[in-house]
Amino acid sequence: MGNNVNMTNLNTSNLNELGSVKIADDVVAIIAGLAATEVRGVAGMSGGVSAGIAEMLGRKNLAKGVKVEVGEKEAAVDLFVIVEFGAKIPEVAQLIQQKVREAIEAMTGLIAVEINIHIQGVAFEKQEIEDKEIRVR
Repeated sequence: MGNNVNMTNLNTSNLNELGSVKIADDVVAIIAGLAATEVRGVAGMSGGVSAGIAEMLGRKNLAKGVKVEVGEKEAAVDLFVIVEFGAKIPEVAQLIQQKVREAIEAMTGLIAVEINIHIQGVAFEKQEIEDKEIRVR
């Protein structure tokens, strides 16, 4: 096995007599992003803030709204989200943490030691409708 593998974005979560299982950071980020967007009150993931407006990501770019640090057996996650207007932010944030932890631990076997939620903006239903109308024209 003379292949040089870049291990900076991979972790070893299971080493046994058959070999090792490696999970890429992006896989953990996608799992976290999908779990977060399934929480009621989350409008979407945020790719950053430009000109004071949070950029909402589509489902194909969920990993861009998540930063992960993955070790051999643990993961730390930062999620950048946009909440729906009227949502109770502390409750939504706590539910995101719970759902993301459950998803990561169930699917990867990693222990989610830290899940930080960054609220980047609030989505107003009227603005979303206007945005869709502008795109159609």
